[in-house]
Amino acid sequence: MIVRQFISWVRTAPAGERAEATRALARAWLISDLTADDRAAAEGALLMLLDDGSPLVRQTMAEVFAGSADAPAAIVQALALDQPSVALPVLEHSPLLIDADLVDLVDLVATGHPDTQCAIARRVGLPASIGAAIAEVGHPAAALELIENPTAATTAGSLDRIAERHGHLAAIREALLIREDLPAATRCTLAARLSDTLAHFVTARNWLGAERAARVAAEAMERSTVNIAAGSRGDDLRGLVHHLRATGQLTAGLILRALLCGNIDLFEAALVELSGLPRQRVAAIVADRGGAGLEALLTRAGFPESSFAAFGAALAAAQEIGFIGTVEGRIRLHRRMVERVLTQCEMDPETAEPLLLLLRRFSTESAREEARLFGDELVADDTLAALYDHLIAA
Repeated sequence: MIVRQFISWVRTAPAGERAEATRALARAWLISDLTADDRAAAEGALLMLLDDGSPLVRQTMAEVFAGSADAPAAIVQALALDQPSVALPVLEHSPLLIDADLVDLVDLVATGHPDTQCAIARRVGLPASIGAAIAEVGHPAAALELIENPTAATTAGSLDRIAERHGHLAAIREALLIREDLPAATRCTLAARLSDTLAHFVTARNWLGAERAARVAAEAMERSTVNIAAGSRGDDLRGLVHHLRATGQLTAGLILRALLCGNIDLFEAALVELSGLPRQRVAAIVADRGGAGLEALLTRAGFPESSFAAFGAALAAAQEIGFIGTVEGRIRLHRRMVERVLTQCEMDPETAEPLLLLLRRFSTESAREEARLFGDELVADDTLAALYDHLIAA
């Protein structure tokens, strides 16, 4: 009887009053001890209200039913397909939208309003399939929500796709880079997007010519790559090297830089990727300090013969001087190694001019880096001495 009176009244009531009455009816359906007949009548009235002309009425119903596992399933599914202001609470919170339902909502991710995509991306325990859809076609705001959702089952492939599509956006880059599970290859993708963005920026401002900006960006990208590789191990490092090869970045210059930084892991992983030989075989050849075995390996890896002397000298210098085991020690060119290789190559008439130019740039870079480190140490020593004097005086 009460439900019949409600249906009669709701036809002429103002929108605000209809919304409050709908809230009361929805709550009664969830928590009141209704008879079977009253429950059926109440559900019928709520289904009827799905066609109410005021979004406020449907929004109120969505707010009540969004977090309940006991809500009428048909009503929840209808609300999920409503306009964003109505659907958002249900899309984000309803436990009745199981994985199969969310798969049906992938079209919402592809063509829906950004707020709708964001609500789906914020769901607790979001399945990897929906995360992949957001990564592939979602709005940048939805991608950011996905990255920051700690309960989402986000795969490495999804993170990489987000980096490819939205890596030029600072908020996306920052959110990705703080993730501990971010693959090294994806970090490299983000570095490349940032490098391209900065190169275009300085060119547009006429601060640098296009050719000069491209070269500076390429050198910065190489340094970033070695930096990323220094903190990578095992499958992560192999994935990075595979990515570098696929994107055309696994060049002889990059590999020589890695060796001159003392990063033997990246050097060996690159040779494994390019030669197709087992890792143990490559490691044995490298440990043998060069010779014919190293030349055969470099030939198989596709390096020009003119680079053999530089790699041989770099490997000999690295093994004589010793590798630095810390991450910080494997991201900088070591000046002694660079100078030794440059000297030997300058004495070799078969060394190609581009290789000498590369080594001279390495020499300048390593000298400047050494000077910066020396300056930092002096400042640190002065600061420590001043603090010590202050403590004594006190």
